[in-house]
Amino acid sequence: MAILELSQVTKEFVSGAERLVVLENVSLQIEAGTIAIVTGQSGSGKSTMLNLMAGLDVPSSGEILAAGYQVQTLREDELTEYRSSVIGLVFQFHYLLKDFTTVENVMLPAFMAGLPRNRAVSRAEELLGEVGLSDRANHYPTQLSGGERQRAAVARALVNDPQIILADEPTGNLDAGNSRIVKEILFSLVRNHGKTLVLVTHDASLAPLGDRHLKLHEGRLFDDGEFTH
Repeated sequence: MAILELSQVTKEFVSGAERLVVLENVSLQIEAGTIAIVTGQSGSGKSTMLNLMAGLDVPSSGEILAAGYQVQTLREDELTEYRSSVIGLVFQFHYLLKDFTTVENVMLPAFMAGLPRNRAVSRAEELLGEVGLSDRANHYPTQLSGGERQRAAVARALVNDPQIILADEPTGNLDAGNSRIVKEILFSLVRNHGKTLVLVTHDASLAPLGDRHLKLHEGRLFDDGEFTH
């Protein structure tokens, strides 16, 4: 059964007489527990598609169904619940809060979602152990390397135990060594925790690491098939 489904999704921007179509009639079904890699050049619509899945933007037409939520119809309070309970987000930039320690950054989404502070901290510490940052829990973001900051961002994305992880160029801002480490940790965590992952990237070498490879080209989506491991 599909946990994430896009049906004839189009996203366009209109300015005066000009009309820019970023996504055109995109349809997609992703089964629970699948790692789907979406590749495409800059400007192909990758980030726009991810933002629509996350409820950060609204399609011009079409429907998005994720874990039982009709995403494009959600009110603001419903969107908050959807993002905190269903979706975990990993961006190219870590977006850690500089005045909070690593463990505070990771526990914050769980605490804001209503988990008691001690349980949120415990959950954050557990995940920091899984990404190899137990010894950095009380460090501030400025005291971490780029790769460590991104590993903390991966832990934060999982702290609310979401069903779906959406990752937008999660290694795009790292050198080759840190990129490999973050990649391995992200894929390992997703598989170990039984999550669904949609990762968008311009790096086609990531495609075989997933279960499915999809290509976006000029706003249109093409399925490049399934991989067996």
